[in-house]
Amino acid sequence: MREPRLLLLDSASLYFRAFYGVPDQRRSPAEPPTNAVRGFLDMIATLVTAHRPTELVACWDNDWRPQWRVDLIPSYKTHRLAQTAPVEAVVEAPDQAHPATGVGEEVPDDLEPQVPLIVDALEAFGIARIGVDRYEADDVIGSLVARHKGRVPIDVVTGDRDLLQLVDDAAGVRVLYTGKGGVREPDIATQGYLQERYAVPSGEAYLEMSILRGDTSDGLPGVKGIGDKTAALLIGEFGSLAGLRAALESGDPRLKGARRSNLEAGLAYLEVAPTVVRVAPDVPLPDVPLTLPTAVADTRLLSRLASEYGLTSPINRVLAALDLGH
Repeated sequence: MREPRLLLLDSASLYFRAFYGVPDQRRSPAEPPTNAVRGFLDMIATLVTAHRPTELVACWDNDWRPQWRVDLIPSYKTHRLAQTAPVEAVVEAPDQAHPATGVGEEVPDDLEPQVPLIVDALEAFGIARIGVDRYEADDVIGSLVARHKGRVPIDVVTGDRDLLQLVDDAAGVRVLYTGKGGVREPDIATQGYLQERYAVPSGEAYLEMSILRGDTSDGLPGVKGIGDKTAALLIGEFGSLAGLRAALESGDPRLKGARRSNLEAGLAYLEVAPTVVRVAPDVPLPDVPLTLPTAVADTRLLSRLASEYGLTSPINRVLAALDLGH
């Protein structure tokens, strides 16, 4: 009997990793690419076998760059926009986007046709897939964590450091961070990990440290002159971002010189960044079963994926991991 555990997958993070990490084994360019599909399915098999969840959700980016975040910080993920159209056109015309990958996101040509195959495979297995319009997969994950923490231990699988904000030992929430070791040897991020790695004691403190530091990969400028170490020291010294801002506004003598000037210059950013960086805890989630499938949901679709795309081996590995037979 498995102990209850909810496993949440940051799907795009994983299938992008699979695309770049799994060799393209096609004998001819005329054949459809499948390396991301094979890699993603192998990741599911590995994770289910290693962590023995009782519930599993593939969380989806229905909108990888929500307009409400862009309205607050216009540079948010700007550099990831597809270069085939002006920025304004991409943002204002969602119908230009691939429906499974997000509004105007630049996706490698050989990855784009594989995303619908991943969707089909999840549907065929009967694995829950949740995406919500106007929200990123991070927000879906954050809302699932908010809804279920305390009821069941939760593992979040991602290569995105932003989700370290969800780490909460008391609530049983860990992040399996795939940055270097992949899904086979992820960093198991607990509060002890955050303290050791980033010198912050909690997921909330990591969030506030990351706001100060900024993140060029997401187009978040941060505060000039403040990196990981200084950001962690400031959060530690003043207790929170709100405490730091209050000290700044009250003329606290601990803040002086260039540091004070840089923080004052960044006040407008610090006003809006928490809303942008914090994952939404209240996304309107659909009511779908999260439990692992006890039978294949669509055997015909699964057989077609296996035969038409040469996916028999990874499909069989997922079937074995889910204990659904062959």
